[in-house]
Amino acid sequence: MSDYRIERDSMGERQIPSTVYYGIQTLRAVENFPISGLKPLPTYVDACLLIKKATAIANAELGCIPPEISQAIVQAAEEILQGNLRDQFVVDVYQAGAGTSHHMNINEVLANRALEILGDSKGNYQRISPNDHVNYGQSTNDVIPTAIRIGGLLALAHSLYPALDQAIAALNEKAIAFQDVVKSGRTHLQDAVPVRLGESFRAWARILADHSRRVKLAAEDLCVLGLGGSAAGTGLNTHPDYRFRVAELLSDLIDQPLHSAPHLMAAMQSMAPFVAVSGTLRNLAQDVIKISHDLRLMDSGPKTGFKEIQLPPVQPGSSIMPGKYNPVMAEMISMVCFQVIGYDTAITFAAQAGQLELNVMMPLIAYNLIQSIEILGNAIKALSEKCLQGIEAKEERCLAYAEGSLALVTALNPHIGYLNAAAVAKESLETGKSLRQIVLERGLMGEAELAQVLDLETMSLLPEAGN
Repeated sequence: MSDYRIERDSMGERQIPSTVYYGIQTLRAVENFPISGLKPLPTYVDACLLIKKATAIANAELGCIPPEISQAIVQAAEEILQGNLRDQFVVDVYQAGAGTSHHMNINEVLANRALEILGDSKGNYQRISPNDHVNYGQSTNDVIPTAIRIGGLLALAHSLYPALDQAIAALNEKAIAFQDVVKSGRTHLQDAVPVRLGESFRAWARILADHSRRVKLAAEDLCVLGLGGSAAGTGLNTHPDYRFRVAELLSDLIDQPLHSAPHLMAAMQSMAPFVAVSGTLRNLAQDVIKISHDLRLMDSGPKTGFKEIQLPPVQPGSSIMPGKYNPVMAEMISMVCFQVIGYDTAITFAAQAGQLELNVMMPLIAYNLIQSIEILGNAIKALSEKCLQGIEAKEERCLAYAEGSLALVTALNPHIGYLNAAAVAKESLETGKSLRQIVLERGLMGEAELAQVLDLETMSLLPEAGN
C-alpha cells in the first residue's frame, strides 16, 4: 500500500498521506496558516457535523443526492460525533476568510470516511465528492454562520446554563445558612450600616439569575437559520423545500426550536445575534468579576484582613510562606472573565468588518463566541464546586465589625438629627467610646429606646418583597 494518494483541485495535484481523512484543500490550508496552533473547538466541529448530517438526510429525501451516499455521509458524521477521527480537523483558527478552509476540512473528512463505509478508497471523489455530495446545496457562506448558531446553542446548553444553575443553587443555600449572621456593610470601602451575610449571598444569586435570563433571551436569535441561502442568500442550487426541511431536522437533532430565517440574505450577512449573545456574556463576566473580588476581600487575612468568611483551601498558596492559602478559585474566574471581555471586543470588531453579501471574519467570531461560553461555564462550575459550596462564615468576626461600625449612628438620625449623630460619631472615633455610651452621656435618648433603635437584628433586615 502506498504511503500517499494523489488528489487534485483547481490549482493542481498534491500528495496526501494515505492515513489521513482530510484532503487537498485542507492540506493547503495547513500549509498556508501555521499561525496559532489553535484547532477548531470540539463543539464547533460537532455543530458542523450535525449540519452535514441534516443536509445529507434532507437532500436524499428531496432526491438531490443518492440514498446510499446520504446514508454513508450520515454514518460518517455519527461516528465522528461519537468520538472517532477527531484528530482530522486540523485547520488553524486563523485561516481563510469566512471559514472555507475549516468547512472543506469537514467536507473532505466526511467524504473520505463515507467512501470507506461503501468499501471504496479515500480520495475517489468521483463516487463521493466533498463538494458535489457532502456539500450539495450549501456554501461556506451559509454553513458557517449556521454552525456558529448551533455551536453557541450547544455550548450554552451543556456548559453555561448548568453552571449558572449550580452557582445560583449554591449561593441560595449559603444565603439560608448565613441568614442570621450580621456583618458590617461597606460602601466606598468604608464602614456602612449592618447587613445580613445571607442577604449578600442571596443578592449574588439574584444577580446571576438575572444574567441567565438575559443570556437566554439573546440566544433566541441563534435559532433563526440562514442555512439554504447558499452563496449569497438567493438559495442558488438548492431544492425549494430544502431550507425548511433541514431546519426541522436540526431542531430534532439538538432539541431546539430552530426555523428558517424569513430573509436568508439578512441572516447570512448580519453577525448581530452573535454580538448580542457575546454582550450578555461580557455583562455576566463583569458581575462575576465583582463577586469574585468581594469573595477575596471578605476572605482576606487571616490576621490582617476582614476574614468574615473562610473560602475552602484547595492548594498551598506559596512556594516560600508555609501555611499560606490563597483564594485561587476566585482568582481564576476573574482571569477567565477578563478573557471573555477581550473575546467580546474582538467579536464586536469582527462583526462590523463584513462587506456586501459576506462577513469574512466569521472564523474569529466562531472561536471567540463558543470559547467564551465554554470557559465561562467551566469556570463558574469549578467556582461552585471548589469554592461556593464550602464557604464558612466567621460569625464572631462579622458581629464584632458590625457592632464596632460608626455607621450604626445612621439609625439615630430620625431620633436625634443628622448633626447630633455626626457629633456622636466624631466623638466615638476620637475617644474610642461606644455610640451607646456617648448618646446616653449626652442625654440624647433613653436607654430602652436606644437599645431598640440600635438593634442589629432589626436594622439589618431587608424589607418584604413587593408583588
